Amino acid sequence: MKTGTLYIVPTPIGNLNDITLRALEVLRSVDVIAAEDTRHSGVLLNHFGIESKLWAVHEHNERQKSEAIVQRIQEGQSIALISDAGTPLISDPGYPLVNACRSAGVPVVALPGACAAITALSASGLPTDRFLFCGFLSPKQQARLSALEALQDETATMVFYEAPRRILDTLTAVLDAFGPERQVVIGREITKQFETYLSGTVAEVLEKVAADANQQRGEIVLMIAGAPANDHNIPAEALQLLSLLSAELPPKKAAKIVASHYHLRANDLYKHTL
Repeated sequence: MKTGTLYIVPTPIGNLNDITLRALEVLRSVDVIAAEDTRHSGVLLNHFGIESKLWAVHEHNERQKSEAIVQRIQEGQSIALISDAGTPLISDPGYPLVNACRSAGVPVVALPGACAAITALSASGLPTDRFLFCGFLSPKQQARLSALEALQDETATMVFYEAPRRILDTLTAVLDAFGPERQVVIGREITKQFETYLSGTVAEVLEKVAADANQQRGEIVLMIAGAPANDHNIPAEALQLLSLLSAELPPKKAAKIVASHYHLRANDLYKHTL
Protein backbone atom coordinates (compact mmCIF):
# COMPACT_ATOMS: atom_id res chain seq x y z
CA MET A 1 0.00 0.00 0.00
CA LYS A 2 1.32 3.43 -0.94
CA THR A 3 1.95 5.77 2.02
CA GLY A 4 0.39 9.21 1.96
CA THR A 5 2.03 12.50 2.91
CA LEU A 6 1.68 15.20 5.56
CA TYR A 7 1.91 18.61 3.92
CA ILE A 8 2.79 21.71 5.97
CA VAL A 9 0.90 24.48 4.17
CA PRO A 10 1.34 28.19 5.00
CA THR A 11 -1.73 30.41 4.62
CA PRO A 12 -1.92 34.21 4.21
CA ILE A 13 -1.25 36.39 7.25
CA GLY A 14 -3.61 39.06 5.96
CA ASN A 15 -3.70 39.54 2.21
CA LEU A 16 -5.42 36.54 0.59
CA ASN A 17 -3.43 37.06 -2.61
CA ASP A 18 -0.32 35.89 -0.75
CA ILE A 19 -1.36 32.24 -0.91
CA THR A 20 0.75 30.30 -3.40
CA LEU A 21 -0.46 28.33 -6.41
CA ARG A 22 1.18 25.23 -4.95
CA ALA A 23 -0.64 25.70 -1.63
CA LEU A 24 -3.98 25.89 -3.44
CA GLU A 25 -3.13 22.77 -5.44
CA VAL A 26 -2.24 20.80 -2.31
CA LEU A 27 -5.28 21.97 -0.34
CA ARG A 28 -7.57 20.89 -3.19
CA SER A 29 -5.93 17.50 -3.60
CA VAL A 30 -5.54 16.19 -0.02
CA ASP A 31 -8.01 13.89 1.69
CA VAL A 32 -8.17 15.96 4.88
CA ILE A 33 -7.10 19.44 5.98
CA ALA A 34 -6.05 19.56 9.65
CA ALA A 35 -6.89 23.12 10.74
CA GLU A 36 -6.22 25.01 13.96
CA ASP A 37 -9.71 26.55 13.84
CA THR A 38 -12.10 25.01 11.30
CA ARG A 39 -14.45 28.01 11.36
CA HIS A 40 -11.63 30.46 10.67
CA SER A 41 -10.05 28.29 7.99
CA GLY A 42 -13.44 27.56 6.45
CA VAL A 43 -13.70 31.21 5.39
CA LEU A 44 -10.35 30.97 3.58
CA LEU A 45 -11.21 27.68 1.88
CA ASN A 46 -14.63 28.92 0.79
CA HIS A 47 -13.01 31.98 -0.75
CA PHE A 48 -10.91 29.74 -3.00
CA GLY A 49 -13.64 27.16 -3.61
CA ILE A 50 -11.80 24.37 -1.77
CA GLU A 51 -14.06 21.57 -0.55
CA SER A 52 -11.57 19.20 1.12
CA LYS A 53 -12.71 17.77 4.45
CA LEU A 54 -11.70 19.79 7.53
CA TRP A 55 -10.52 18.27 10.80
CA ALA A 56 -9.88 20.38 13.93
CA VAL A 57 -6.32 19.87 15.19
CA HIS A 58 -5.19 22.45 17.72
CA GLU A 59 -2.92 22.78 20.75
CA HIS A 60 -5.46 21.13 23.06
CA ASN A 61 -5.99 17.94 21.05
CA GLU A 62 -3.10 17.49 18.63
CA ARG A 63 -1.23 14.96 20.78
CA GLN A 64 -4.34 12.79 20.88
CA LYS A 65 -5.09 13.30 17.16
CA SER A 66 -1.51 12.68 16.00
CA GLU A 67 -1.80 8.89 16.25
CA ALA A 68 -4.95 8.84 14.12
CA ILE A 69 -3.41 11.16 11.53
CA VAL A 70 -0.26 9.05 11.29
CA GLN A 71 -2.43 5.96 10.79
CA ARG A 72 -4.40 7.65 8.01
CA ILE A 73 -1.17 8.64 6.24
CA GLN A 74 0.19 5.10 6.58
CA GLU A 75 -3.03 3.88 4.98
CA GLY A 76 -2.39 6.07 1.96
CA GLN A 77 -4.22 9.30 2.73
CA SER A 78 -2.59 12.71 2.32
CA ILE A 79 -3.24 15.40 4.90
CA ALA A 80 -2.52 19.13 4.89
CA LEU A 81 -1.73 20.94 8.13
CA ILE A 82 -2.66 24.62 8.27
CA SER A 83 -2.84 27.20 11.07
CA ASP A 84 -5.06 30.27 11.34
CA ALA A 85 -2.46 32.35 9.50
CA GLY A 86 1.13 32.01 8.35
CA THR A 87 3.39 28.97 8.57
CA PRO A 88 2.27 26.17 10.91
CA LEU A 89 4.50 25.42 13.93
CA ILE A 90 5.97 28.96 14.00
CA SER A 91 4.37 30.04 17.31
CA ASP A 92 1.45 27.85 16.24
CA PRO A 93 0.41 24.22 16.86
CA GLY A 94 1.88 21.35 14.89
CA TYR A 95 5.10 20.20 16.55
CA PRO A 96 3.69 17.02 18.18
CA LEU A 97 2.09 15.98 14.88
CA VAL A 98 5.17 16.56 12.74
CA ASN A 99 7.35 14.85 15.35
CA ALA A 100 5.00 11.85 15.41
CA CYS A 101 5.11 11.64 11.60
CA ARG A 102 8.89 11.78 11.53
CA SER A 103 9.12 9.13 14.24
CA ALA A 104 6.78 6.87 12.27
CA GLY A 105 8.76 7.36 9.09
CA VAL A 106 5.92 8.85 7.07
CA PRO A 107 6.68 11.59 4.51
CA VAL A 108 6.48 15.23 5.61
CA VAL A 109 6.62 17.93 2.94
CA ALA A 110 6.80 21.61 3.93
CA LEU A 111 5.69 24.29 1.47
CA PRO A 112 7.24 27.77 1.53
CA GLY A 113 4.92 30.67 2.19
CA ALA A 114 3.82 33.51 4.42
CA CYS A 115 5.48 34.03 7.82
CA ALA A 116 5.01 37.26 9.77
CA ALA A 117 8.43 37.06 11.44
CA ILE A 118 10.39 36.75 8.18
CA THR A 119 8.24 39.30 6.34
CA ALA A 120 8.69 41.89 9.10
CA LEU A 121 12.40 41.21 9.50
CA SER A 122 13.06 41.70 5.79
CA ALA A 123 11.49 45.17 5.93
CA SER A 124 12.84 46.23 9.33
CA GLY A 125 16.15 47.76 8.36
CA LEU A 126 17.84 45.80 11.16
CA PRO A 127 20.67 43.32 10.47
CA THR A 128 19.37 40.06 9.00
CA ASP A 129 22.59 38.02 8.74
CA ARG A 130 21.83 36.57 12.19
CA PHE A 131 18.50 36.64 13.99
CA LEU A 132 16.86 34.91 16.94
CA PHE A 133 13.13 34.16 16.79
CA CYS A 134 11.76 34.20 20.34
CA GLY A 135 8.00 33.88 19.77
CA PHE A 136 5.75 35.39 22.45
CA LEU A 137 7.10 36.73 25.72
CA SER A 138 5.41 35.77 28.97
CA PRO A 139 2.32 37.84 29.86
CA LYS A 140 3.63 37.97 33.44
CA GLN A 141 5.62 41.12 34.16
CA GLN A 142 8.59 39.64 36.04
CA ALA A 143 8.95 36.62 33.75
CA ARG A 144 8.87 38.92 30.71
CA LEU A 145 11.55 41.19 32.14
CA SER A 146 13.74 38.25 33.18
CA ALA A 147 13.53 36.76 29.68
CA LEU A 148 14.60 40.06 28.14
CA GLU A 149 17.42 40.59 30.63
CA ALA A 150 18.78 37.15 29.72
CA LEU A 151 19.13 38.45 26.14
CA GLN A 152 21.05 41.64 27.01
CA ASP A 153 24.27 40.39 25.44
CA GLU A 154 22.68 38.75 22.39
CA THR A 155 24.28 40.21 19.25
CA ALA A 156 21.73 38.85 16.76
CA THR A 157 18.57 40.72 15.88
CA MET A 158 15.75 39.44 18.12
CA VAL A 159 12.23 38.86 16.78
CA PHE A 160 9.13 38.55 18.95
CA TYR A 161 5.39 38.28 18.44
CA GLU A 162 3.27 40.37 20.79
CA ALA A 163 -0.41 40.90 21.55
CA PRO A 164 -1.64 44.49 21.07
CA ARG A 165 -2.94 44.75 24.64
CA ARG A 166 0.58 44.05 25.97
CA ILE A 167 2.74 46.07 23.58
CA LEU A 168 3.15 49.07 25.93
CA ASP A 169 4.12 46.85 28.86
CA THR A 170 6.54 44.93 26.67
CA LEU A 171 8.21 48.07 25.31
CA THR A 172 8.59 49.33 28.89
CA ALA A 173 10.26 46.04 29.80
CA VAL A 174 12.54 46.33 26.74
CA LEU A 175 13.56 49.80 27.92
CA ASP A 176 14.30 48.48 31.40
CA ALA A 177 16.30 45.50 30.08
CA PHE A 178 18.21 47.09 27.20
CA GLY A 179 18.24 50.79 28.05
CA PRO A 180 16.53 53.67 26.19
CA GLU A 181 18.94 53.79 23.22
CA ARG A 182 18.60 50.25 21.84
CA GLN A 183 17.12 50.29 18.33
CA VAL A 184 13.74 48.59 17.86
CA VAL A 185 11.24 48.19 15.03
CA ILE A 186 7.54 47.34 15.29
CA GLY A 187 5.74 45.84 12.30
CA ARG A 188 1.97 45.99 12.72
CA GLU A 189 -0.87 44.50 10.64
CA ILE A 190 1.63 43.21 8.08
CA THR A 191 0.15 42.71 4.55
CA LYS A 192 -3.15 44.24 5.74
CA GLN A 193 -4.77 47.58 4.96
CA PHE A 194 -3.30 49.42 7.95
CA GLU A 195 0.23 47.97 7.80
CA THR A 196 2.70 50.22 9.59
CA TYR A 197 6.32 50.11 10.72
CA LEU A 198 7.68 52.18 13.59
CA SER A 199 11.43 52.38 14.14
CA GLY A 200 13.82 54.22 16.41
CA THR A 201 15.22 53.90 19.89
CA VAL A 202 13.17 52.06 22.50
CA ALA A 203 12.31 55.37 24.14
CA GLU A 204 11.19 56.92 20.84
CA VAL A 205 9.03 53.98 19.77
CA LEU A 206 7.49 53.64 23.23
CA GLU A 207 6.51 57.32 23.10
CA LYS A 208 4.96 56.92 19.63
CA VAL A 209 2.95 53.85 20.60
CA ALA A 210 1.75 55.41 23.87
CA ALA A 211 0.58 58.53 22.00
CA ASP A 212 -1.38 56.67 19.28
CA ALA A 213 -4.02 54.12 20.25
CA ASN A 214 -4.05 52.81 16.67
CA GLN A 215 -0.51 51.51 17.20
CA GLN A 216 -1.86 49.33 20.00
CA ARG A 217 -4.16 47.35 17.70
CA GLY A 218 -3.72 44.36 15.42
CA GLU A 219 -1.03 41.72 15.00
CA ILE A 220 2.43 42.91 16.07
CA VAL A 221 6.00 41.81 15.34
CA LEU A 222 8.59 43.41 17.64
CA MET A 223 12.23 43.40 16.54
CA ILE A 224 15.16 44.45 18.74
CA ALA A 225 18.66 45.17 17.46
CA GLY A 226 21.39 42.98 18.90
CA ALA A 227 24.04 44.26 21.27
CA PRO A 228 26.71 46.31 19.45
CA ALA A 229 30.05 44.58 19.14
CA ASN A 230 31.85 47.48 20.83
CA ASP A 231 29.90 46.75 24.01
CA HIS A 232 32.39 43.96 24.58
CA ASN A 233 35.54 46.11 24.33
CA ILE A 234 36.57 46.45 27.96
CA PRO A 235 39.42 48.86 28.79
CA ALA A 236 42.50 47.29 30.38
CA GLU A 237 42.21 49.59 33.40
CA ALA A 238 38.65 48.35 33.99
CA LEU A 239 39.84 44.74 34.00
CA GLN A 240 42.67 45.67 36.37
CA LEU A 241 40.25 47.30 38.81
CA LEU A 242 37.92 44.33 38.50
CA SER A 243 40.75 41.99 39.42
CA LEU A 244 41.61 44.04 42.52
CA LEU A 245 38.00 44.32 43.69
CA SER A 246 37.26 40.64 43.04
CA ALA A 247 39.93 39.70 45.53
CA GLU A 248 37.97 41.48 48.26
CA LEU A 249 34.34 41.38 47.08
CA PRO A 250 31.88 38.88 45.60
CA PRO A 251 32.37 38.76 41.79
CA LYS A 252 28.92 40.13 40.95
CA LYS A 253 29.32 43.08 43.29
CA ALA A 254 32.80 43.82 41.95
CA ALA A 255 31.52 43.68 38.38
CA LYS A 256 28.64 46.03 39.21
CA ILE A 257 30.97 48.62 40.77
CA VAL A 258 33.37 48.59 37.80
CA ALA A 259 30.49 48.68 35.33
CA SER A 260 29.09 51.78 37.00
CA HIS A 261 32.49 53.51 37.08
CA TYR A 262 33.36 52.83 33.41
CA HIS A 263 29.81 52.78 31.99
CA LEU A 264 30.10 49.15 30.94
CA ARG A 265 27.83 46.10 31.14
CA ALA A 266 28.03 44.30 34.45
CA ASN A 267 27.38 40.97 32.70
CA ASP A 268 30.39 41.44 30.40
CA LEU A 269 32.61 42.20 33.36
CA TYR A 270 31.27 39.34 35.46
CA LYS A 271 32.31 36.85 32.76
CA HIS A 272 35.92 37.88 33.37
CA THR A 273 35.65 36.81 37.00
CA LEU A 274 34.61 33.22 36.20
